[in-house]
Amino acid sequence: MEIIAANSQMDGCGLMRAIMSLSGGMDSTCLLLRLLKEGYRVTCVSYEYGQKHRIEIDKAVSNVEYLSSKGHEIDHKVIDLTSAMAAFRSALTDSEINVPEGFYEKEQMKSTFVPNRNAIFSSILYGTALSIATEENTDVKISLGVHSGDHAIYPDCRPDFYEALERAFKLGNWNSEKISFELPYIDGDKVTILRDAMLSCKKLNLDFDLILKNTITSYNPNPQGISSGKSGSDVERILAFHEIGRKDPITYALPWEDVLKNALEEKLRHHVMKENGTEMAFSGRYDKHFKIGIYKCAECGMTLFESDSKFDSGCGWPAFRSEEQNANIIKLEDRSYGMIRTEVRCSGCDSHLGHLFKEYSGPRYCINSICLEFEGE
Repeated sequence: MEIIAANSQMDGCGLMRAIMSLSGGMDSTCLLLRLLKEGYRVTCVSYEYGQKHRIEIDKAVSNVEYLSSKGHEIDHKVIDLTSAMAAFRSALTDSEINVPEGFYEKEQMKSTFVPNRNAIFSSILYGTALSIATEENTDVKISLGVHSGDHAIYPDCRPDFYEALERAFKLGNWNSEKISFELPYIDGDKVTILRDAMLSCKKLNLDFDLILKNTITSYNPNPQGISSGKSGSDVERILAFHEIGRKDPITYALPWEDVLKNALEEKLRHHVMKENGTEMAFSGRYDKHFKIGIYKCAECGMTLFESDSKFDSGCGWPAFRSEEQNANIIKLEDRSYGMIRTEVRCSGCDSHLGHLFKEYSGPRYCINSICLEFEGE
């Protein structure tokens, strides 16, 4: 990725020039703050493309107005691509596809990918950057807020994609030597982005909470524009604010304590079920749970155990003598941590559940509570 020296990107008034996509979300808003901190005159482009969370455009407009009132020079364009992208299938644009809830990871969030979106957005940015470079006789930096957390989910957020895109744009245009791409967060994550924004606000003497309150990350806000706190993008944002020791200033459908608790549970569930982790002994909600009913997989809903097989083993995790007759739980040899054990996984979604132990009193399925959902009679 070519990086142009900062002093070569000044316009006739001595201001360095940059252009960026401003969605109205957390990442792009923090990137705008970074560019202002670095002394750039910024052109922001926002896109309407039929997104369910169209309120993000209103958030972008409001923050540009606020920052402009503080003396920062920002050009803002809103481009309507709704008709051009109407045929693109995605949970973000198609009313028949639900936005997934849960942890922010590949399979969970794959349906939110909008085909070729970033290529289209970047093409418009590049054309606009070339026009600015010609009109103002200056170099222009295209800055984008993509980060490492997006790489596995969105292939058009990967560094090699932008390297290939930049090469193609240079081949297809005159004066491309005046344009460069910059991806300042490409090796970071949302925690990195928030910490960077805090530093920018401090230098610019701006209110961090006020600006971040006027952003939205949710893909499924309600008609009033309030975030559910349960979509994958919500969960990722909530966990990032928790990591930096701050309360997210936006309004959620539930109190902060509740959305944070849900986000932390989703993080633990992902760690256990997708990364073969283990919840702390005696911490799970089903350890001492003995109501009548069935226990299902928290990931796919397959019935795994019936309550009449559950017993108090004293081990600190829910214990069952036998699996439900149609569960077909997968059993694998596990040699981790210097032991030989039998790992058990859900046959419906291949998620890790726990371990099976063979004891004198009979088999003991030792299962993580976070992997289960109880359904009473």
